[in-house]
Amino acid sequence: MKVIIIEDEKPSARRLYRMLEREEIHVEVMLHSVSEAVEWFQNNEHPDLIFLDIQLSDGLSFEIFEVIDITSAIIFTTAYDEYALQAFKLNSIDYLLKPIDEDELVVAVEKYKARVPKAQNIQLNFEDIKKLLVNPIERTYKKRFTVKVGQHLKMIPIDEIECFYSENKGTYAHTVEGRNYLLETSLENLKDELSPDIFYRVSRKFYVNINAIKDIISYTNSRLQIKLHNYREQDIIVSRERVKDFKNWLS
Repeated sequence: MKVIIIEDEKPSARRLYRMLEREEIHVEVMLHSVSEAVEWFQNNEHPDLIFLDIQLSDGLSFEIFEVIDITSAIIFTTAYDEYALQAFKLNSIDYLLKPIDEDELVVAVEKYKARVPKAQNIQLNFEDIKKLLVNPIERTYKKRFTVKVGQHLKMIPIDEIECFYSENKGTYAHTVEGRNYLLETSLENLKDELSPDIFYRVSRKFYVNINAIKDIISYTNSRLQIKLHNYREQDIIVSRERVKDFKNWLS
């Protein structure tokens, strides 16, 4: 059985490694970030079983599965609240609440062994998990943002925003009129407010509106550069690990 651990807290990863070794389960590798995991999956045979934390040092582990097609079985190791844990229990091999109990670890592994013939269904189960976590009911998305301009409040329709970007710890909306407005939110929070059909997060610094894209240019290190109709302040680069998903989004 080929096993890997994806966990950004190295003491937790080492503890889980030792627990698995005591059960005579060899861990091939321990990975600690989204980018590290993506690179590893691109260059190695995928494992039978993944012990997966959710909050990694550079983002949510869900981002790995948006870039790489993985059918490995998953046991979550998480500190999420009860609602999320219930979702995991319904749709994955199992979850282990930190700090991990060794007896619960053994039970989780036995569950995996009992379900090995069903491993081909794990990818679908993972998609179900994401839907339960981020879309438990039919979602509606923002149609406008309200910003403060001096002593006034201004409403900006969503279709007038070319992109959202972060700069100097602030989050800004850039409009088709070439104006930049400071928002009282973060790029991370925008994930739940923007329609994924219209906006895509091309990097840690940018969400772009598909209708605002003027040109897409090949860039160094297998990346892409995006040109918008009006935004000129910074280069907008699609990070290498997001290129495949970005192309799928465009289509």
